[in-house]
Amino acid sequence: MDEDEFEDYDREVELALYREYRDVVGQFTYVVETERRFYLANEVTLERKDTANDFYFELTMNDVWVWDVYRADRFVKSVRVLTFKDVNVEMRGEKDLELPKELALDE
Repeated sequence: MDEDEFEDYDREVELALYREYRDVVGQFTYVVETERRFYLANEVTLERKDTANDFYFELTMNDVWVWDVYRADRFVKSVRVLTFKDVNVEMRGEKDLELPKELALDE
Protein backbone atom coordinates (compact mmCIF):
# COMPACT_ATOMS: atom_id res chain seq x y z
CA MET A 1 0.00 0.00 0.00
CA ASP A 2 1.56 3.30 -1.03
CA GLU A 3 1.29 6.51 0.98
CA ASP A 4 -1.65 7.92 -1.03
CA GLU A 5 -3.65 4.70 -0.64
CA PHE A 6 -2.95 4.71 3.10
CA GLU A 7 -4.09 8.35 3.41
CA ASP A 8 -7.27 7.58 1.43
CA TYR A 9 -7.97 4.56 3.64
CA ASP A 10 -7.35 6.59 6.81
CA ARG A 11 -9.67 9.36 5.60
CA GLU A 12 -12.43 6.85 4.75
CA VAL A 13 -12.15 5.19 8.17
CA GLU A 14 -12.38 8.58 9.94
CA LEU A 15 -15.38 9.53 7.81
CA ALA A 16 -17.11 6.23 8.64
CA LEU A 17 -16.43 6.85 12.35
CA TYR A 18 -17.91 10.35 12.12
CA ARG A 19 -21.00 8.96 10.37
CA GLU A 20 -21.40 6.36 13.11
CA TYR A 21 -21.08 9.10 15.75
CA ARG A 22 -23.71 11.17 13.96
CA ASP A 23 -26.05 8.17 13.91
CA VAL A 24 -25.69 7.30 17.62
CA VAL A 25 -25.16 10.63 19.41
CA GLY A 26 -28.89 11.11 19.99
CA GLN A 27 -29.01 7.96 22.14
CA PHE A 28 -26.68 9.39 24.81
CA THR A 29 -27.00 11.97 27.58
CA TYR A 30 -23.36 12.95 28.16
CA VAL A 31 -20.36 13.87 26.05
CA VAL A 32 -17.07 13.12 27.86
CA GLU A 33 -13.59 14.11 26.75
CA THR A 34 -10.33 12.99 28.33
CA GLU A 35 -6.78 13.58 27.14
CA ARG A 36 -6.85 10.23 25.32
CA ARG A 37 -10.42 9.60 24.16
CA PHE A 38 -13.87 10.94 23.46
CA TYR A 39 -16.96 9.15 24.82
CA LEU A 40 -20.73 9.29 24.68
CA ALA A 41 -22.40 7.91 27.82
CA ASN A 42 -25.72 7.72 29.62
CA GLU A 43 -24.31 7.59 33.17
CA VAL A 44 -21.19 9.44 34.34
CA THR A 45 -19.55 9.70 37.76
CA LEU A 46 -16.46 11.87 38.22
CA GLU A 47 -14.57 11.81 41.52
CA ARG A 48 -11.45 13.63 42.60
CA LYS A 49 -9.10 11.31 44.49
CA ASP A 50 -6.47 12.90 46.75
CA THR A 51 -3.10 11.28 47.40
CA ALA A 52 -0.30 12.37 49.73
CA ASN A 53 1.19 14.85 47.25
CA ASP A 54 -1.23 15.09 44.35
CA PHE A 55 -4.70 14.19 43.11
CA TYR A 56 -6.24 12.38 40.16
CA PHE A 57 -9.69 11.87 38.69
CA GLU A 58 -11.63 8.63 38.60
CA LEU A 59 -14.22 8.63 35.86
CA THR A 60 -16.81 5.87 35.66
CA MET A 61 -19.24 5.64 32.73
CA ASN A 62 -22.01 3.21 31.88
CA ASP A 63 -23.74 2.56 28.55
CA VAL A 64 -20.87 4.01 26.52
CA TRP A 65 -19.86 4.62 22.92
CA VAL A 66 -16.10 5.17 22.41
CA TRP A 67 -14.66 7.33 19.63
CA ASP A 68 -11.83 5.02 18.59
CA VAL A 69 -11.19 4.13 14.99
CA TYR A 70 -9.27 0.97 15.94
CA ARG A 71 -12.01 -0.68 18.03
CA ALA A 72 -14.13 -3.34 16.37
CA ASP A 73 -17.00 -2.70 18.81
CA ARG A 74 -17.34 0.85 20.07
CA PHE A 75 -20.35 0.13 22.30
CA VAL A 76 -19.19 -0.73 25.83
CA LYS A 77 -21.20 -1.59 28.93
CA SER A 78 -18.90 0.29 31.34
CA VAL A 79 -15.64 2.25 31.27
CA ARG A 80 -13.36 3.34 34.11
CA VAL A 81 -10.69 5.98 33.50
CA LEU A 82 -8.02 7.16 35.94
CA THR A 83 -6.26 10.37 34.91
CA PHE A 84 -4.15 13.22 36.21
CA LYS A 85 -5.26 15.34 33.24
CA ASP A 86 -8.37 17.41 32.63
CA VAL A 87 -11.72 15.73 32.11
CA ASN A 88 -14.60 17.49 30.38
CA VAL A 89 -18.15 16.22 31.02
CA GLU A 90 -21.04 17.90 29.24
CA MET A 91 -24.73 17.11 29.28
CA ARG A 92 -26.06 17.12 25.75
CA GLY A 93 -28.74 19.62 24.85
CA GLU A 94 -32.04 18.70 23.33
CA LYS A 95 -30.89 19.79 19.90
CA ASP A 96 -27.49 18.96 18.42
CA LEU A 97 -25.63 21.49 16.36
CA GLU A 98 -26.47 20.98 12.72
CA LEU A 99 -24.20 21.90 9.86
CA PRO A 100 -25.69 24.02 7.08
CA LYS A 101 -26.83 21.80 4.22
CA GLU A 102 -24.03 23.05 1.96
CA LEU A 103 -21.45 21.85 4.53
CA ALA A 104 -23.13 18.55 5.45
CA LEU A 105 -21.46 15.25 4.59
CA ASP A 106 -23.84 13.32 2.36
CA GLU A 107 -23.62 9.57 2.14
